[in-house]
Amino acid sequence: MTDGMAISTDDGALWIILDRPEQLNALTAEMADRLAEELERAAARDDVHVIVLRGSGPAFSAGADLSGEDAHEHFDVTSLDRANRIIRAITGSPKPCVAAVNGVAAGVGCSAALACDLVVAAGSASFLLGFSRIGLMPDGGATATVAASVGRARAMRMAMLGEAMPAEEAYAAGLVSHLVPDEEFDATVSRVVRRLAAGPPLAFAATKKAVNAATLDRLEEALERERTGQTALLRTADVAEGMRAFAERRRPVFRGE
Repeated sequence: MTDGMAISTDDGALWIILDRPEQLNALTAEMADRLAEELERAAARDDVHVIVLRGSGPAFSAGADLSGEDAHEHFDVTSLDRANRIIRAITGSPKPCVAAVNGVAAGVGCSAALACDLVVAAGSASFLLGFSRIGLMPDGGATATVAASVGRARAMRMAMLGEAMPAEEAYAAGLVSHLVPDEEFDATVSRVVRRLAAGPPLAFAATKKAVNAATLDRLEEALERERTGQTALLRTADVAEGMRAFAERRRPVFRGE
């Protein structure tokens, strides 16, 4: 394990496991950098045919690590650049990327999961764009990937109301590719990964490129819009209040400042 992640390669599959279970696998800056590096390297590795992203413990990832006092002071445009680098590495990789979501996927953790080509969700999983709860807007390309999957109305509901979408509803809405009972989750993930690892890599790469071009043709514009909007929001008093309220486990009082 290194930088809060456990990384291994097995039979053509690169397993990247977020491994801070006590913190619900919240991403630190170091983890985000390492995740992007591993994803980028995998694109050129002959021994990797499929990339798997999952979390250890009860969660996939709670998103960015907001722990500590005055957490808003540690977030700036570099945080957004880290998130965007991860999303570009996932969507731009010629290798199939699988998100194995065993629990909550929130914030940038949700964005990363939904950028993957296949999302295998356990029955107890959920998907949360909780950015508005702390005075922010979705980032990590979620304004494009979520709307492309579930449509404008559901995307607005997730983004504005910050409501978690349970796995069953996410599957019915087309947000995830697989829904399995918790007790079948590991076996299903392994089966999907083995099939992809043994499949035709050139055909997979061409398919991924074509489907992403048809459905996420404006992803790059979305990433830049999110970067601009989020950068401005990070300087507001509302975000400072939202992050303090999150740390103090209370409801924030937003004043539009």
